[in-house]
Amino acid sequence: MSTLHFKEKTNSTPEQFVAALTDFGPGRSKLFGNSADKFLEVHNRGPGQADVTEGSHGIWERLHYDWSDPNRVVMTTTDSNVWGGHSGHTYTFTPRPDGTTEVDVVVVREGKNLTGRALEVVVGTVGKRTLENAFRKTVKAVESRGNDGG
Repeated sequence: MSTLHFKEKTNSTPEQFVAALTDFGPGRSKLFGNSADKFLEVHNRGPGQADVTEGSHGIWERLHYDWSDPNRVVMTTTDSNVWGGHSGHTYTFTPRPDGTTEVDVVVVREGKNLTGRALEVVVGTVGKRTLENAFRKTVKAVESRGNDGG
């Protein structure tokens, strides 16, 4: 199992970040590069939760999103072609006195088959930098979206 932990400071509020994470409409891939619009399917959505399949480059996962806590979004993998076990993402938002927000994300990747186990090793080693760069791009995109009023 690979567990990655990233932190970034942003000018976005927790509310803006939660709104971006839970916007399953067109253009999601502009915020989250590993969520291609053509693979996005919302199965169910209710107050503070959603059941969504998303992915890209031949890798997909079905996630249960829980944003019932305004400072935390937990995305639990419920099905995937490569991920299983304890896979998922947890975003925690800590407002700072200077008006910024610290975004803390933990990504867990546990392969459920040979391909998944190979990807788990890649993610935990050389892929860490790629995922960290993707996270930084997401933070910047959410900031831009907030500045545009979107």
